[in-house]
Amino acid sequence: MIGTRPAGQHTVRQHNAALVLGAIADGPGTSRAGLAAATGLTKATVSSVVDRLIAADLVAEGEPERRVGPGRRGTVVSLSPTGPHGLGIEIGVDYLASCLVDLNGTVRFEEVRYADNRTPRVFQRVSAFLRKARKRAEALGVPVGGVGIAVPGLVESGVVRLAPNLGWRDVDLADRLGETFTVANEANFAALAELWHGTALPDFVHVSGEIGIGAGIVLDRALFEGVRGAGGEIGHLPVAPDGPPCSCGANGCLERMAGQEEILRLAGAGTVDDLISALESDDAAAFSAVATAAGHLGVGLSTVVNLMDVPAVVLGGTYARLEPWLREPLLAELERRVPSTAWSPVRVVRSALGTGAAVRGAAGSVIRGILADPEHHLTTHWPSDQDAQGR
Repeated sequence: MIGTRPAGQHTVRQHNAALVLGAIADGPGTSRAGLAAATGLTKATVSSVVDRLIAADLVAEGEPERRVGPGRRGTVVSLSPTGPHGLGIEIGVDYLASCLVDLNGTVRFEEVRYADNRTPRVFQRVSAFLRKARKRAEALGVPVGGVGIAVPGLVESGVVRLAPNLGWRDVDLADRLGETFTVANEANFAALAELWHGTALPDFVHVSGEIGIGAGIVLDRALFEGVRGAGGEIGHLPVAPDGPPCSCGANGCLERMAGQEEILRLAGAGTVDDLISALESDDAAAFSAVATAAGHLGVGLSTVVNLMDVPAVVLGGTYARLEPWLREPLLAELERRVPSTAWSPVRVVRSALGTGAAVRGAAGSVIRGILADPEHHLTTHWPSDQDAQGR
């Protein structure tokens, strides 16, 4: 116990605000009395915290609660639909995407703009795209509580250490764009979005195939990031060591053998839409291209499944669109390479969020941050010492 200190007033306030707001998020339409019962805080403390949450527009009051029996009915409280929103931006190799969500995670708008971002002008393009998204939020009359940015690369402490498909190394987006963001790998954001709003699986690897291939690993409902945040870099697993060179400098990486560009090349298709049209028309080259990609993908994913004992694979991004044709050859390869499938088959499911998962996760990360630490938001709206400290 040497070196520990008792919790200060701010720490207690921070804890109580997060506890109450979390209970409201988990059980919308609950009265103050119900919140006191759910959190173990005194009714006076809950009432004080709720008043501050309402003043900061994190919480809104509704109708009297519905219940039978004698006694006064309390007024229900829920997350405010006009409170701070989370804005997500995804920087893909060949597109930009934006998404605005409210405190409940409801999507207010989404936009995708296709362009080749392998250019020095990409930062000007992102800045203009971000300004446009902010103006759309302003037109809706809602505040932006923060911005999350998803990138196809390795991120450490907000710095993009390496994004080979964009040609980036040690890029500080906050410095380039002139403001602070929550920056993370797009595959990790996609996996979190799937966890929060998708298939409801507690343990899975989410793999998305665009020009690059990314994976986010979720274990016991928590994202596995590794020691330096580089966990899940499945795209650069070697699946054909003597194969063609990859943008990372190695040979035969998974994304080089099973990424979107390679599938389109093998199929002789110009776009993913063209590929799907060919598959629907039973085109032999299209089927062969997808089956070849599924084989390489099975090699890479079997390594993850065997090492991490992950029971399910979620197909996202372009793979979600190709799932009807990708699923069976992928399952066959996993069954061949994962010994545990003999008694515990690996589940392969299609992402519920598809190509929009990463930007949805980027926006949702802002909301999760507000719900986890509402006091940071509260003190900018009502800097007060008046809420109770006791339970």
